[in-house]
Amino acid sequence: MSGRRSLRQAFDEIEFGPSHTLNLREGLPTAAQAVARCEAWLRERQMARAGEVLVITGAGRGSVDGVPVIREAVRKLLTALSRRGVVRAVREHSPGSYAVRLAPITALFDGGRRKRDPQRAPAADPPALEALERETLQLLRHLAARSLERLGATGLAEAYVADEMTRQFAALGASVPEGPERERRLREAIRHAVTALDEA
Repeated sequence: MSGRRSLRQAFDEIEFGPSHTLNLREGLPTAAQAVARCEAWLRERQMARAGEVLVITGAGRGSVDGVPVIREAVRKLLTALSRRGVVRAVREHSPGSYAVRLAPITALFDGGRRKRDPQRAPAADPPALEALERETLQLLRHLAARSLERLGATGLAEAYVADEMTRQFAALGASVPEGPERERRLREAIRHAVTALDEA
């Protein structure tokens, strides 16, 4: 049995590579810890435009009553992330792993846009963004303009642009980890998003 697992792991490493593989069996996390770790990693890999990645959950053979708690929790997470524009497709790679096709960065914006009420009145300049540095705000404004242009919407009132900036800030901010370098990483994510729109 261990020999088969080792052979499977060897094939997985060849197919996906270490930077495209998350092994949630390491460290024996709780289901909540595994979900948090998995979401943060998938969002980071999406920003890196990783394409398809492998998430190893284990088949739950060592779980209480043989119930694969972590696998089931990750399955629910992947379903939720597909609605949020992070995951494009999921397939069972093995009884203890999922192959996950990540959505393009632009899907974060499209997903949020579909959930909005098109009749909602546009928001005023968002106070929540006032704490951002000038460079970050300029990048967000540029991204907002490019995103609206992609939809064929040009010459809109400033309030619509501000609303788009806020929505994109919320979408990208969820992919940037906390820490002293967070705003710099946010700017990098915005630049990646602009590039993704230009290449779409």
